[in-house]
Amino acid sequence: MNIREELEWLEHETLSDRAQFSDRSRGRNRPEPEPELDVRTCYQRDCDRILHSKSFRRLMHKTQVFLQPEGDHYRTRMTHTLEVSRIARTVARGLRLNEDLTEAIAFGHDLGHTPFGHAGEVALSEVMGKPFRHNEQSLRVVDELEKDGRGLNLTYEVRMGILGHTTGSRLPETLEGQIVRFADQIAYINHDIDDAMRAGILSNSDIPSEISEVLGHTHRDRINSLVTNLILHSREAEELGMDEEVFRTMQSLRAFMFERVYKNPVAKGEESKARQILQQLYQYYIKHPEKLPPDFQPQLSFEGMERIVCDYIAGMSDKYAMYKYEELFIPTVWKVRG
Repeated sequence: MNIREELEWLEHETLSDRAQFSDRSRGRNRPEPEPELDVRTCYQRDCDRILHSKSFRRLMHKTQVFLQPEGDHYRTRMTHTLEVSRIARTVARGLRLNEDLTEAIAFGHDLGHTPFGHAGEVALSEVMGKPFRHNEQSLRVVDELEKDGRGLNLTYEVRMGILGHTTGSRLPETLEGQIVRFADQIAYINHDIDDAMRAGILSNSDIPSEISEVLGHTHRDRINSLVTNLILHSREAEELGMDEEVFRTMQSLRAFMFERVYKNPVAKGEESKARQILQQLYQYYIKHPEKLPPDFQPQLSFEGMERIVCDYIAGMSDKYAMYKYEELFIPTVWKVRG
């Protein structure tokens, strides 16, 4: 056996029967031969393909909740993705499921997020005349937009995990994909509390006592309570989940965050400006498609102008969107030479 085959054999020896095994993947859209000397399983290769993609690198300059916050310690889509990955791997290890598959899904789950967070989703939904969903765009990124239109050609299980990571989307078929769905909520609820406290719009004492009594009083305690309960409950149950009281409390905390943070004027006060930036960029490129980057030009003939302009803007980082807006709409200051 080569190293990859040894790793595949080891999965069968150590993982739960409920795990998704690498050598039982449903494969890729475009079949690829297994390299004879490859030391990675198919899910390890998917992790690497996402990690080295341009869209993954752009996550470091995309907003999580606070638009262009002042300070180095607020979360971005990149740090959120890494936190989701760590939580998901902890749960997968506790349940003896496939950590590599879990990590690949976590790495790819937010690649389709727009600049300016959910304000960007609203902006593109309005100009497109239909809902823009970041999970669907994430799948489009890995399937069609990366690698100059060739996509990353990921495995079926990773692709469906990315598509199904949001509430309201189709539940992923693998338990690893379902773990990322839980890990995403656990991560963003708790790190958004931390960021809100840093911004001065929330204090620990503001969290209702009935929530703290169940989940704990600190950032560490809340995450530990949710992750531990998810593991212990799912070990004994047929389906992935939490004890009813813990799950209900997590949803109460999420509702509290929507009321106190996600709709707070401090966090959302600039969203109307962010939407205007993206919508004016969209209208400009609809009128001037020749101004799109060269790698987007060939797709105009078979994808349609609206779709390609949407792809281009959705892929922008916050900083790049503001740079393009300034370049296109803000007059250049003339300097008087002496």
